[in-house]
Amino acid sequence: MATAASASVSPAAFGAKTPSASPALSHASAFPRPSPRATSSALHASLHLGGASATSSSSSRGSVVGNGSGIHLAAPVLAPLAVPKISRGGSHKSVLLFHCEEMRELAEQVVARNDDIELRSISWRKFADGFPNLFISNAHTIRGRHVAFLASFSSPSVIFEQLSIIYALPKLFISSFTLILPFFPTGTSERMEDEGDVATAFTLARILSNIPISRGGPSSLVIFDIHALQERFYFGDSVLPCFESGIPLLKSRLQQLPDSDNITIAFPDDGAWKRFYKQLQHFPMIVCNKVREGEQRIVRIKEGDPRGRHVVIVDDLVQSGGTLIECQKVLAEHGAAKVSAYVTHGIFPKNSWEKFQPDNGEGPEHGLSHFWITDSCPLTVDAVKDRRPFEILSLAGPIASALQI
Repeated sequence: MATAASASVSPAAFGAKTPSASPALSHASAFPRPSPRATSSALHASLHLGGASATSSSSSRGSVVGNGSGIHLAAPVLAPLAVPKISRGGSHKSVLLFHCEEMRELAEQVVARNDDIELRSISWRKFADGFPNLFISNAHTIRGRHVAFLASFSSPSVIFEQLSIIYALPKLFISSFTLILPFFPTGTSERMEDEGDVATAFTLARILSNIPISRGGPSSLVIFDIHALQERFYFGDSVLPCFESGIPLLKSRLQQLPDSDNITIAFPDDGAWKRFYKQLQHFPMIVCNKVREGEQRIVRIKEGDPRGRHVVIVDDLVQSGGTLIECQKVLAEHGAAKVSAYVTHGIFPKNSWEKFQPDNGEGPEHGLSHFWITDSCPLTVDAVKDRRPFEILSLAGPIASALQI
């Protein structure tokens, strides 16, 4: 006895070509084909994610039609594919953000920029002998989560305790780990000019290259405006460096100035020009040349014209400030209407920021109209906050964006 389970489906029911039927079982007798009119009026094609289903016009599900001599599956109805909806802004990654004490204010600003970032805390205690006694709060709740740490290596004394946290977080069964180190502090010590010189930039890069991998793979490392471009090759394959820049913050600020159409960018040396000119190439440019004679820095204009322009000196970092001041003087001597300055990293050891005074509208020979720095060096931010000519451009937005990569 033939049963429904043993019945076969003819490929012709799905529009496939078939060989001629045998005399014992013809299409006309066993599997009568509906007329084109009946097919178009009663049957619809349907295709669903996960496979085709046979269906009739009376139901969205497949139906089995008996004709007395066998089983006939109605032709599938072809409907549009069900495409999952995608957020217009792309996928969002939920991130838990830890931070060192120096970076508390910046971390709070980062969290305020993005609802997908949650602030977490660490107890930065010390034993009686001064060594760190650290505790990651609610460590069990970060399993399977994306985790980031906002660091500040402002002095050798704080690096060890932060490295202890940086090495511990990836091993807590987290999905991924990102270290944000806005300022790579040993960047100016990348050269070995004499036998015995130690390139501490390479040393720190090797230390960071050995951060343990998390469940998601190698850790990511976000750095803003690293001093020497070749330093990106100091990092090993066990870490993924992501090099960002503070220049977009400067460009946005310059557009807000009343004389934004009169801006010229000046670079104090060829190194600064090589580092930033591609990001600022729509501005007129001045390139200066710096010559050291003992402790004295002599700056000359190599190319470009500052006459009547608001000239903005751009560099990656400032320490003593001597080069910037000499650059300001030579630009004023050559007719600049105003002189301002921007550096991503305001280091200013020994309060060297005190050398910079506002021009008070009296001209560039008296001082700077603006001195923009980012908050990559939080101790400097605390020192110069609300003090002219300094103005802080926060990295909170770029950091929040980098955490979504």
